[in-house]
Amino acid sequence: MPRLEPGTGKTKWYRSDGAVAVYSALISILIGMAVGAIIVVVVGLLKSNISPAGIWEGIRLVFLGVFSTGRSGSALSFGFNGVNLGNMLFRATPLIMTGLSVAVAFKTGLFNIGAAGQFLMGTMGTLSVGLWMGWAGVHPFIAWICAFLTGVILGGLWGAIPGLFKAFLNINEVITCIMTNWIAANLVTWWFDSHEIFKNSAEGGKVGYIIPLKNVGVVTPKMLMDVLFKGSQANGGFWIAIIIAIAMWIMMTKTTFGYELRACGSNRHAAKYAGINDKKNIILSMAIAGCLAAAGASLYYLSGNTEFYWSTYQKLPAEGFNGIPVALLAANHPIGVIFSGIFMSMLNISGIQLKYLTAYNEYISDIIIAVIVYLSAFSMLFKTVLSKKLRKGTGGNVNAEPEPVKTEEAVPTEDAEPVPELKTFDEEVREDYKELMGESAEKVQTESEEGGEI
Repeated sequence: MPRLEPGTGKTKWYRSDGAVAVYSALISILIGMAVGAIIVVVVGLLKSNISPAGIWEGIRLVFLGVFSTGRSGSALSFGFNGVNLGNMLFRATPLIMTGLSVAVAFKTGLFNIGAAGQFLMGTMGTLSVGLWMGWAGVHPFIAWICAFLTGVILGGLWGAIPGLFKAFLNINEVITCIMTNWIAANLVTWWFDSHEIFKNSAEGGKVGYIIPLKNVGVVTPKMLMDVLFKGSQANGGFWIAIIIAIAMWIMMTKTTFGYELRACGSNRHAAKYAGINDKKNIILSMAIAGCLAAAGASLYYLSGNTEFYWSTYQKLPAEGFNGIPVALLAANHPIGVIFSGIFMSMLNISGIQLKYLTAYNEYISDIIIAVIVYLSAFSMLFKTVLSKKLRKGTGGNVNAEPEPVKTEEAVPTEDAEPVPELKTFDEEVREDYKELMGESAEKVQTESEEGGEI
C-alpha cells in the first residue's frame, strides 16, 4: 500500500510495502554474496594449489560468472557470453514455474512443499504423451500441446490431493505433500520401468534414461532465442513462463477469484463468514499450484535436449524444492518470481564456471544459495527494521494523514465584540448543576409555604 508523507499527503513509491520487500530481498542477496566471497577467500588460503590471483578469480566468478568467456591466455576474460546467458534463462524456466507454485500457495495460506512430486507427475505425462504422439505421426504442434496439457493436468490433480485432505479433514498440507512426493517418485519409477518402449536403449551408456523428445520432433520452438543466445539451450519455454507469471499476477490481484483465494489465506473462517466457499478455494489453490509446478517440468523436457533419469526413487527433483527460496526471495510476488528465478539460475551457472575455470568446486554456489535462502526466511525482520527506519526518517507515522494547514490567528479590532471566555467541560457541568439545584430548592420552599405536597 502506498504511504503518505505527513504534511504533504504525497505518495512516495520508494517507501511502499513492495519497495520495502525488494530492499529486504536485496539485503539477503548481498549478504549471501558477501558470505560466498568470504568462503572463496578462506578456501583459497587453506588450499596450497590456489594462489592469491586464483582467489581473486574465484571472487570474480561468484559475482560475474555468467559473463565469463573463458580464459585468454592465463587470465580470465569477461564479456557477452550468449551460451551462458541462454543457459541461465533455460535453467530459470522450471525455477520460475515451481517458484510460482509455492508463491500462489503461500498467498492463499498454504505451504506447497509437494512441488517436487507435482514436477514428477508433469514429467511423466509430458514425456509419455509426447513420445506416443510423436511415434504415431501426429503433427508436432498438436503433439506439443497435448503433451504440455497432459503434464499440467496430472500435476493439478496431484496437487489437489493435499488440498482435499486439508479442506475436508483439516490435515496439514505439509504432511500430505511429503507423502505424495514419494508416492509420485515411486509411481513414476514404476511407470517407466514397466514400459521398455520409453527407455533410451539405442544410445550406449544410457541405462535408466528416457528417450528425449527431440528424437520424435516434439520440441518447443526457439522463438528467437537461437538468434539472441546462439549455441545455448534457451527456447521459447522461457517466454511462456513469463506469460504465465504475468497471468498469475493478474488473476491474484485483479480478479474476484484471486481475491477469494487471498481472503481464504488471510483468514479462512472470516472468509467463510463472508460467504466464500473456503473448502473449494483451498482445493483449487493446491490444484493451481500443482499445475504450475508440472508446467515447469513440461517446459523443461519439451525443450527436447534434456534427458530424464527414471529411477526417481533415489532422489526427488531439486527444482521442486528450489522453488521455495525463489518464492521467498520474491516475497511471493508472481512478477518478482521471474527475477529471483533468474538470479538463482545465475548462481548455478557461476558454480559451473568455478568448477571448470578454477581449482574451486561448484558447491560454493550451493553454499551461497543456502545462505540466501536462510536469510530470506528473515525477510520479515528486514522489512520491519526498514519500515521503522523509513518512519523515523519522516518524523512519525508514514501512514498518518497530513496535518491541517495552520492559519494566522485573527487580531481583534477595537470595534469587534469581545469574545467570551471559553470554559472547560467540568466548569460548565458544575454551573449547570448549581443552577439546577437552585431551581429545585426554590420550588420546594414555595410549595411548603402554600401547603402543597412536598
